[in-house]
Amino acid sequence: MRDLLPPAVAVAVAGTADWTGELLPAERACLSERAVQSRRRDFTAGRVCARRALASLGVPPVAVPSAADRSPVWPAGVVGAITHTQGYCAAVAARTDEIRSVGVDAEGHRELDAGVRRLICLPEENERFARLPAGVSWPAVVFSAKETVYKVWHPVVGTWLDFHDARVELDPDAGLFTARINAVRLDTSPVPDPPATISGRFSVDAGLIRTAAVLLPR
Repeated sequence: MRDLLPPAVAVAVAGTADWTGELLPAERACLSERAVQSRRRDFTAGRVCARRALASLGVPPVAVPSAADRSPVWPAGVVGAITHTQGYCAAVAARTDEIRSVGVDAEGHRELDAGVRRLICLPEENERFARLPAGVSWPAVVFSAKETVYKVWHPVVGTWLDFHDARVELDPDAGLFTARINAVRLDTSPVPDPPATISGRFSVDAGLIRTAAVLLPR
């Protein structure tokens, strides 16, 4: 993720030991006793990485528990995000005086079936895929970009975004994406001046799709 984000954002990517690292009590309390092993490993790696990213900002050791919607709860004055997929986990954090919001996502590079594509992609997005270079699952890139866009949007606006609430345009040569938020979501936003456009970067390599985006302070 380091290559996709500005220097103001601290990045921590999980190493082998992080998947079975130590959780703080407030973090352990967020895991159900019925949580399966894969969920425990993902959650653990995410929190270990989150605390390492916070340490890079000079934040003393602190728990990163989950809110009711399972999103991470960051300490005051900090924004951040966590992502995990099979074999990969990363956490990012930044101070709010430098970054207003940040989102990251990682997904395995794979083809999506037609039903999943309909749920994720708008017709105009599907039309553009045929004009993009072969060898990349562009619908999967759009899926990851929209996951990142939601992680940027939600802390600022406090509402959900559906996959069809953002239209993503890709620039494969520059590794950039731009998401334009549906006008209905903007008009019904509970906060003034919600972000109408969220831009970020993407990378597809070693079987992994990574996406990242930030909003800068006003």
